[in-house]
Amino acid sequence: MSKKKTKRKLSNKEPEKHLTVYLKQNAGRSNSGRITIRHRGGGAKRLYRIVDFGQERKGIKGEVIAVEYDPNRTAYLALIKYENGDRRYILAPSAIKVGDTIICDNETEVKVGNRMKLKNMDPGTQAYNVSLNPQEEGVMMRAAGTSAKVMSHEEKYTILKMASGEVRKILGECFASIGQVSHPESKFEKKGKAGVRRRKGWRPSVRGTAMNTIDHPHGGGNGKTSIGMKHPKTPWGKNAYGVKTRKPNKASDKLIIKRRK
Repeated sequence: MSKKKTKRKLSNKEPEKHLTVYLKQNAGRSNSGRITIRHRGGGAKRLYRIVDFGQERKGIKGEVIAVEYDPNRTAYLALIKYENGDRRYILAPSAIKVGDTIICDNETEVKVGNRMKLKNMDPGTQAYNVSLNPQEEGVMMRAAGTSAKVMSHEEKYTILKMASGEVRKILGECFASIGQVSHPESKFEKKGKAGVRRRKGWRPSVRGTAMNTIDHPHGGGNGKTSIGMKHPKTPWGKNAYGVKTRKPNKASDKLIIKRRK
């Protein structure tokens, strides 16, 4: 899918100056200079947009004055102008457009972009930017095209079905925004050339099968060899592909009704 088509609905304006900050690029290195994240480095300079993921402006109506691209995430951002004159970025939901109004409150109209408590949402409602604690900002369902579905309410909990297929309980006092995160076509976009990925800060990676035996568990052998007979491993010898990585006996295990596939 062409990026030009997906960006036609974006506003043609510069980002808000007081809502941006420059973050130093570390190229995947720690404070000691050692590479802790491989294949990172270079890339074009970019400003970080300060996004309001919480509910700091409860009860104040806001108007969407722009929908903007954000180089730091897959979703688009909506610039909101509140009645008190304040301006803030929020995650833009799908189908939102310039001129729409939104509000955050304990209970509001079921309308795309509005934010309210989970216990006040009807079953079947799509929600994104879901918080895990009533006093904190949203941390779940923030990637492009994601949303959770409100299944039912049980006592103080709301049961949500996540984009991954996991079904879990979340306190009904927690906040969530109504709708689906914008730019769902993000996963279908084609890079076109290697330079696009380089400008995003990614460096080339080498396949393990192309390395020597000493450099990777998949390396070595005569000719082209598959990794099927070698039991897929990470570069450091740990099992890969399908191995569970969630810590056992986590406190939130009791809130998970059905695991993701």
